[in-house]
Amino acid sequence: MESFEGIHLDLSQQPGKCRIAESGLGWKPSGGGDTFTLDVSNIGGAQWSRAARGFELKILSRTSGVIQLDGFDQEDQDRVSKAFKLFYGINLENKEHALRGWNWGKGEFGKAELAFSVQNRPAFEVPYSEISNTNLAGKNEVAVEFSLPAGGTETGTNGHLGGARSRGRKAGAARDQLVEMRFYIPGTATRKDKDEEGEDKSPEGSDAEEQNAATLFYETLMDKAEIGEVAGDTFATFLDVLHLTPRGRFDVDMYESSFRLRGKTYDYKIQYESIKKFMVLPKPDELHTLITIGLDPPLRQGQTRYPFLVMQFKREEEVLIDLNMTEELLEEKYKGKLLPHYESPQHSVVAQVFRGLAGKKVVTPSKDFVSHHQQSGVKCSIKANEGHLFCLDKSFMFVPKPATYISFDNISVIVMSRVGGAISASRTFDITITLKGGSGEHQFSNINREEQKPLEEFFQAKGLKAKNEMMDDSSALIAAALKDADMASSDEEVVAARADRGSADEDEESVDEDFRTDSESDVAEEYDSAHESSGGSDDEMADGDGNADVGADSDPPADERPKKKAKTAK
Repeated sequence: MESFEGIHLDLSQQPGKCRIAESGLGWKPSGGGDTFTLDVSNIGGAQWSRAARGFELKILSRTSGVIQLDGFDQEDQDRVSKAFKLFYGINLENKEHALRGWNWGKGEFGKAELAFSVQNRPAFEVPYSEISNTNLAGKNEVAVEFSLPAGGTETGTNGHLGGARSRGRKAGAARDQLVEMRFYIPGTATRKDKDEEGEDKSPEGSDAEEQNAATLFYETLMDKAEIGEVAGDTFATFLDVLHLTPRGRFDVDMYESSFRLRGKTYDYKIQYESIKKFMVLPKPDELHTLITIGLDPPLRQGQTRYPFLVMQFKREEEVLIDLNMTEELLEEKYKGKLLPHYESPQHSVVAQVFRGLAGKKVVTPSKDFVSHHQQSGVKCSIKANEGHLFCLDKSFMFVPKPATYISFDNISVIVMSRVGGAISASRTFDITITLKGGSGEHQFSNINREEQKPLEEFFQAKGLKAKNEMMDDSSALIAAALKDADMASSDEEVVAARADRGSADEDEESVDEDFRTDSESDVAEEYDSAHESSGGSDDEMADGDGNADVGADSDPPADERPKKKAKTAK
């Protein structure tokens, strides 16, 4: 038996003791914790390479994927090599990594990991157990998302609780972690079907169909990392479910330990362990019901994070579904949680299946709150985003965008106030929720004034500290309203006076027109055409131009016409 001190298991921050014996391999953390063992029958291969803490022993197991033991000295290579040859009959393969730093190479799918090679040397490897999701980010681009530690109690997290509890996953939550990697894969490729031994089982002489290389890479990774249907049999599938956050329509596949959202562009695989909240919220339009799922860690789409999924269902739309599971499994594991057959409104079936598989409590709006219109939520806005605020038993929930959850335990004070002019403010009001410890505030605006009393009663019933600033400015509001009324009456008087003055002006204009018509001043005679149209409106000018010939023949006496012509000639 060979023993080695100061060895780290699978990226663990805490070292331990590694032993290689005839019966198998074992690792025990120095500070106490779960021990990891690997039986001799499960060891399929071994590799020796340079690593972060010195040298690494990578064991390719037959069932458990890849086991990494880091922290060996260079002198330990001979001892490890002889032990593996003697105990297991396995040659220790010496692997040299590519150190050129190139970012182009070849992606190779192994049995337990994805390797990126440069000039036939591995630059890095990613175990399939570390991959949480993959998507086609473009025609020739594939995005690979990496899993995050579920919590602070995992192996080696922050140097605590060493052990093999989370073997096969990231063992320590570092301050900065790689969460996504993108591969650009141009051109086309040919799919090669292989059996379990890795032998090509395509018929000889058959022409394999070429397809987009990025699509082939994506489909192969989905298969290898067990992200798609190969993660197990689907217990239930709900087709074309409308999601408000993230926006789009997705098919929802329910598995034993996870569920999957399949859309046209993006696919998401979400573990039931990530579900922290599950809420069924009846929308105040009496037509739809919202199912809101809180996730931690949140769903990621590029740089965008979605801590909540918001699904919308038609309230009257029913669904008929039979769960795809055996009677034995249903009886043993899900007795009293799931039924073999459902025939109910879709939102009710989805909620019951989620509750049975995920084991999460379904939260509904509080019975202590009923809005003015006998609904569970009130219409309001966060900045420019309209939505509905629901009052739950222990929290507030605003949906759909941005989905905002506020626990009563974190609320310092709730302030009701008016914003804007007196007339508009009399119909609506705002609510500002200030959080404890200076954590910020949330403002919900444009709430109907009729909801003030139901909300105040709910705040009082839940023991929430509330302040009504609208009472303080009621006198100012009345004064403003009276001032507006006085201004309106004075405006009416001014308009009336102007209307009387306008009729008088029209009379004066008619008098002036008659006066100028009888006048025989030099100016009028000299500019006779202007005289005909002066003092009138545009329509009168048009009429004057149109009747110029008639006026010239009828208005002036016949004996005066030669004088005018003689004067003009001079």
